[in-house]
Amino acid sequence: HLYRHHPDGRYIDDSGCGNDIDPSHPYVRSLVLEALDRFADLGIDGFRFDLASLLTRDGGGLVQQITEWADGRGVALVAEPWDLGSYQVGADVWPEVWLQWNDRFRDTARAFWLGGDCTRGELALRLAGSSDMFQPRKRSPLESVNYVVSHDGFTLADLVSYDMRHNQANGENNRDGHGHNLSWNCGWEGATTDPDVQQRRHRLQRALLATLLLAQGTPMLAAGDELGHSQGGNNNPYCQDNRTTWIDWARADDTLIGYTAHLLTLRRCLLPLADRWYTGLPDARGRHDLAWVRRTGEPMTPEHWNNRMSRVLGAWIGVPGRGRAPLLLLVNARSVDATFELPPGEWQAVLDSTQADGRSTWRRQGDGTAAPATSLNLRARSVMLLRDASSN
Repeated sequence: HLYRHHPDGRYIDDSGCGNDIDPSHPYVRSLVLEALDRFADLGIDGFRFDLASLLTRDGGGLVQQITEWADGRGVALVAEPWDLGSYQVGADVWPEVWLQWNDRFRDTARAFWLGGDCTRGELALRLAGSSDMFQPRKRSPLESVNYVVSHDGFTLADLVSYDMRHNQANGENNRDGHGHNLSWNCGWEGATTDPDVQQRRHRLQRALLATLLLAQGTPMLAAGDELGHSQGGNNNPYCQDNRTTWIDWARADDTLIGYTAHLLTLRRCLLPLADRWYTGLPDARGRHDLAWVRRTGEPMTPEHWNNRMSRVLGAWIGVPGRGRAPLLLLVNARSVDATFELPPGEWQAVLDSTQADGRSTWRRQGDGTAAPATSLNLRARSVMLLRDASSN
């Protein structure tokens, strides 16, 4: 009686694990709440619910009970808001205190940078808190848990090193694990000493980290991605309690760690995209709080917004989350450099993802004999964040 059944008595399997608990059963509800209470007593301050849509099969009663319990204990709640039979990202069934995994951010970021099918408009939506899913229901952009990599699937290093999963060690003839990874091996499957392939991989890792950590919402960084952890192409290593999944601290990429720390510092100090929704409307001076622009510096039109070929995009952020100075976020996922026309301002770069440490000395200013630059060379496979020093 504690599991959901079909009318003929067979177990209902929306989890993919054989059977689903019945969230309407009082014993199940009691078990869930008592287990949460026990872990909270041990000092756990947040809970992520796998296949959390299974909890809503009673219409949301158990979810509401968990919400009320968490409010009393002061703990965080995170939902993976889907299962095999239901997709509920941004749905009303989740009270406002719940954060929600956003797999569309994951898929869009991967597709944009690694050659998948994607438009500039899709990337802009994900960078701006996935407003298409969360804003219509008056949810906060912070409810979107943005991620590129989780405990399931490839690590960040493997995402740019393998086209195919390599799960032979799992003993299921490489049939387990997801086959739709939106990955790219950058020209060679697996480990290589080829400097060109290695450079592409490093650039793409840094670009993906910047996309994640500068986006609007709540970022989730998978442990080990900041130091180059690889699982040898295994994208379903749940059964590998060995060197496949263990973090090899002796081989940690200290440069990548430093780059990630720089990104986190920028997020903490500037919060480029605020924790509230943007209007996109001009103020009394004709300046927008957020405007998306092409590399010509001109506004995006529907034609450009839906272009599935272009991979160059800019965001003029007139009102960042912290600080008074406008910001300019530029992305170029092409394999070649692109010239980007700059709007007025004394722009200086605070991030250049083509640099190993992410730092840049680029400034838009003349040398006394020449006028300030009107454009910037946006390097291939890069993210840049510029700050208008004239607005201090």
